[in-house]
Amino acid sequence: MKEVSEIIIERLGELNAEKLEIVDESEKHRGHAGSGGGGHYCMTVVSDRFSGQSLMARHRLVYGMLSDLMKKDIHALAIRAYTPSEYQSKQS
Repeated sequence: MKEVSEIIIERLGELNAEKLEIVDESEKHRGHAGSGGGGHYCMTVVSDRFSGQSLMARHRLVYGMLSDLMKKDIHALAIRAYTPSEYQSKQS
């Protein structure tokens, strides 16, 4: 059976991301209220598809690609979505 992070990577494949990093932070959240059943993930995704889109639109796009996973496999998802030029300037 595939890990949730592997499924996320497959689902986001159509973004043709220059960078896609997913960190499973589930262990940090064990035992808190509502943590049962789904994992906690933090992702950084860099894609030209985000050009001209607001932060909210970028998040909607990602959540839309993962919507069925959000019902069971993902309890929390932190998204850092950048265009290549935004990401490059953050690295400088």
